[in-house]
Amino acid sequence: MVTVLDRTGDAASRPRHPEKAKRPESPLLKKPDWIRVRAPGSPIYRETQEIVRTNKLVTVCEEAGCPNIGECWSKKHATFMILGDTCTRACAFCNVRTGMPEAVDAGEPKRVAEAVAKLGLSHVVITSVDRDDLADGGARHFADVIDAIRAASPGTTIEVLTPDFLRKPGALEIVVEARPDVFNHNLECVPSLYLTVRPGARYFHSLRLLQRVKELDPTMFTKSGIMVGLGEQRNEVLQLMDDLRSADVDFLTIGQYLQPTRRHHAVARFVEPAEFSSYETIAYAKGFLMVSASPLTRSSHHAGEDFAKLFAARVARAGASTAVAAE
Repeated sequence: MVTVLDRTGDAASRPRHPEKAKRPESPLLKKPDWIRVRAPGSPIYRETQEIVRTNKLVTVCEEAGCPNIGECWSKKHATFMILGDTCTRACAFCNVRTGMPEAVDAGEPKRVAEAVAKLGLSHVVITSVDRDDLADGGARHFADVIDAIRAASPGTTIEVLTPDFLRKPGALEIVVEARPDVFNHNLECVPSLYLTVRPGARYFHSLRLLQRVKELDPTMFTKSGIMVGLGEQRNEVLQLMDDLRSADVDFLTIGQYLQPTRRHHAVARFVEPAEFSSYETIAYAKGFLMVSASPLTRSSHHAGEDFAKLFAARVARAGASTAVAAE
């Protein structure tokens, strides 16, 4: 288990999930062998941790209790979570702190860029909490972070994992104009579960967001991910794949939902590795350029390696199309 450490005494004094305090507890199912991971603690892991702490940054690796933190940080791969550590939403699956966020930190873009340079990242993932309290949902801050990274580490490719910018006109355009290399927005679950798992979001708004990215910039890679094991049916997952392909999404990730606490949404079942392999095969057949489906798959897991594969897949498909046209 990954322990999430609060960085300040004030944060430690606040309940992490006040909206879940009165929810009934549900049992934590025993994890199967294929879910187990090594505890973090290598020298490079500690070096990555020190860079994050020195630059006073937040990572989704810690805040969301990601099971891959030991592997990723031991390779100096960290996913930075901007706009604070407190989310204005209260999704039933998420371990990120909820409540009223603090003011936006204007110095954060520079510190993120410095950390990216120190870590020597060839590819970086930038995500954030939902900031429904901001007029643009934090879009300008995303753009500022992208610009700062480009200045400090021009060779680094940038992937953003954004909130849905619900009811924030013009916000998406601000982020796309900053030209990240990959625009990721997760659907998280099948639509039938939204009211219980992701009540503050709207499935078709999220789909439209991803479609709109391609309308604004057809060359930008788009990506989305879901969790399984929440109570979905197989045919619902397959329909979701079709919905994403209708929005011209390039890259799909599918991973096992893991319940952070007894008051979070319960795990309905642990999906076996063979079923993930089946989903991957079907998703490729539906036309995705890149698919990552496994119990421990997360949006930013192996993101750098996957970006290289994604780019190569687009080149190969373009070449195949050119050859067919020539015939």
